[in-house]
Amino acid sequence: MSASSTARRIAATALAAGAMVSIAALPASAYDDDRHRQPRVEISRVQADSPGRETRNNRSLNAEWVEITNNSRHAVNLDGWTLRDSDGNRYRFDDYRLAGRATVRIHTGEGRDTRTDLYQDRRDYVWDNHRDKAILRDDRGRTVDTESWGNRHHHRR
Repeated sequence: MSASSTARRIAATALAAGAMVSIAALPASAYDDDRHRQPRVEISRVQADSPGRETRNNRSLNAEWVEITNNSRHAVNLDGWTLRDSDGNRYRFDDYRLAGRATVRIHTGEGRDTRTDLYQDRRDYVWDNHRDKAILRDDRGRTVDTESWGNRHHHRR
């Protein structure tokens, strides 16, 4: 084996080892660049149409809800975050931490807040059954996730 061939092999081995060390040294956040495909905190489900007849009683109001899921392993402080609809109705999270890999359901009506269920304490429906948009924003007002449903070109007859 020639000296130049040995030198090339050593250089290639050193480069490969350096690349492996570089990858291992990257901060954990660098591995999360794929978050645009699965956000860390997202609107995971919406039930805009309360089942049955809409009577505006508390049971019917609470059957209208939005679920927020934390896909990360770590808890996220949602204090100051907001959930809005297209008409500007807003729910503000107050002193709430969403555990890692957990989901919270935000109901429209009145109730006692728990770890898994929060209540907007409204006496009227928020989410339009046919067409609306739920917008989740962080405490700095940045949009974290949105969920839309219905026909954008809805025509009245």
